[in-house]
Amino acid sequence: MPTPDRAPVLALSQVTHTYRPGEPPVLDRVDLTVEQGEFLCVLGASGSGKSTLLGLFGGLEHPTSGTVSLPSPRPALMFQEHALFPWLTAGGNVELALRFGGSPKDGREAEARRLLALVRLPDAYDRPVHELSGGMRQRVALARALAQGSRVLLMDEPFAALDAITREVLHEVLLDVREARGLTVVFVTHQVSEAVRLATRIVLLSSRPGRIAHSWRAGGPGTDSATITARLREEVRRHAPAH
Repeated sequence: MPTPDRAPVLALSQVTHTYRPGEPPVLDRVDLTVEQGEFLCVLGASGSGKSTLLGLFGGLEHPTSGTVSLPSPRPALMFQEHALFPWLTAGGNVELALRFGGSPKDGREAEARRLLALVRLPDAYDRPVHELSGGMRQRVALARALAQGSRVLLMDEPFAALDAITREVLHEVLLDVREARGLTVVFVTHQVSEAVRLATRIVLLSSRPGRIAHSWRAGGPGTDSATITARLREEVRRHAPAH
């Protein structure tokens, strides 16, 4: 339940989602509320519906049954693939998002430079995308997501392809940006250590059909990596097909 001082910004109520008639549901009767300012990490095995849940929160999917409550403007999205336009500079990619968001032309460059500085790329505005490292490209993608103007950010395994050291840097950047912008974040990951590092709350989905199997508050009992990993493995075994 939401705490008294925090308003819910995203909510799924008894949501079931099936991609094709007659197939088992990907998500089954899911109730999940995300409070303002939360950093919610979603864990689960492959096929548990993590990305589907994120798609519902982003308005990319519509539930087969149940209701989804979304903020206005809709949440910004960030994926594992940075999806930057390679023929534009870092600044050009961010400015394009500002343009689509209706920002006045004469203020776009200054805002793009400010957002790039926020993600620790103060000198990248004129740099072509192909000159940037993988971690830098993901920081440009983060700046572009922020340019969409939403205070809610949905992230689907955005750092999975990065090496451990670069991922640590991106964790620091993301936490700093969240604090500076007052963001609410829903972050899908398959890495328990990443969830423990970032989250104020962790939700574990069971294997298909995806249901809320467990939830942990940061700093609460059982929020260490070993305990959560054991619970994740238990869920995977419980729902594994018999051979």
